[in-house]
Amino acid sequence: MKYNILVKRKGIAMQIIIVGCGTVGRALMAQLSIEDNNITVVDVNADMIKNVANLYDVMGIVGNGTSYHVLADANIEHADILIAVTHSDEVNLLCCVVAKKAANCHTIARIRNPVYSEEREFIRRELGLSMTINPEYAAAQEIARLLKFPSAIDIDSFSKGRIELLRFKVPKNSMLIGKALKNLPRQIQLDILVCAVERNNKVFIPDGDFWIQTGDILSIIAVPENANLFFRKIGIRINQVKNALIFGGSEITYYLTVILLSMGVQVKIIEQNRNRCEELSELLPKATIICGDGNEQNLLNEEHLEQMDAMVASTDMDEKNIILSLYAQGKVKSKIITQINHLDFNDVIHNLNLDSLIYPKNITAEYILQYVRAMKNSIGSNVERLYKLMDGRVEALEFIINPLSGLIGIKLQDMKLKSNLLIAGIGRKGKFIIPGGQDEFQSGDSIIVVTTNSGFQDIYDILKK
Repeated sequence: MKYNILVKRKGIAMQIIIVGCGTVGRALMAQLSIEDNNITVVDVNADMIKNVANLYDVMGIVGNGTSYHVLADANIEHADILIAVTHSDEVNLLCCVVAKKAANCHTIARIRNPVYSEEREFIRRELGLSMTINPEYAAAQEIARLLKFPSAIDIDSFSKGRIELLRFKVPKNSMLIGKALKNLPRQIQLDILVCAVERNNKVFIPDGDFWIQTGDILSIIAVPENANLFFRKIGIRINQVKNALIFGGSEITYYLTVILLSMGVQVKIIEQNRNRCEELSELLPKATIICGDGNEQNLLNEEHLEQMDAMVASTDMDEKNIILSLYAQGKVKSKIITQINHLDFNDVIHNLNLDSLIYPKNITAEYILQYVRAMKNSIGSNVERLYKLMDGRVEALEFIINPLSGLIGIKLQDMKLKSNLLIAGIGRKGKFIIPGGQDEFQSGDSIIVVTTNSGFQDIYDILKK
């Protein structure tokens, strides 16, 4: 049986202005510039503009993004979206207000100050912003999820938290070793799906004949209760940590501690700056604040690192975070999380076999990329979630099927899907379906796609041209 599928795509490159060439701005440039967009970047630092213009396919303008004349030079009149990610919240907000008045385009502002944390929705609504993002709070949420489920390397959620994608390493002597993926659900009697595998620094979107080996890093997708049962059945700890030691008194540490304390986790913070220690003591009276240098081994011994369930290295220095994490290996009971702010030597960092890595700049970029791709969608679906996995080599996306989608009612076996792609799950009316060839999309379905292809903006992108 043949089907004629009507693909409705805008197919027009978006005009995007990025104000601020810091770590988040550069992460956005790197991705958006290869996704068929016209990018203009604005920064007061001429050397920075020259550098990014040489590295990426972007046009650079030296100037203050709050100036109408500077934005006019950046062609704000024809911009689809302005993204303000400078180091100043106030500058970001003013950039968006000026852009909104000048062109009525979509606007996204990075807002980091905790003072604004409870007012972000009010600010977004009253200033007419399309989106606000707090990188530190988003990173803290990611870390808290991992401390709630310490056996996972990464945890991402879909379908409003009803479906989870968890990444973990297969330990020695695991019952999974030597199992073919097609037999796994029957053998463990659970609806779970292995949707990606890392082996020897290679990434696979596996089929049912793929066999699991020791040391494989598996990405599984399941509802939370099945994920919990799965880890129990294979003998991996799932209980959340009871206490955590955090190095560094950053804003991420503040947000993370607030979340952990609400979860009943005991928190101890080591911070070198005495003034910051006093601030944290006032802000977080239920946490233990220690003024000291995390590089001092005597201090680590005094604080009984070996008695801690978890350690989070969240200082401003990546090298220090890495050294602390390496030192903690074999001492901390359950979980070690390393924050990486600036370093881009991903191959070197991953060869160190650290537990879980958190990249705040990438988390922020993913949220913004998700919004930008959603703007480019067709009549058939919306990009609801977007995650970059395995150093960006894999994307996991969630699409919501709209009533007018041309893919409704077509069996999956009749769709000509691209290679290196897996339809990993369907969320339908609160239920999770691991799809087979006879399944079809319905209006309102949440479709989860895992692929090594990049730049999907619409559900139609799963199809061969």
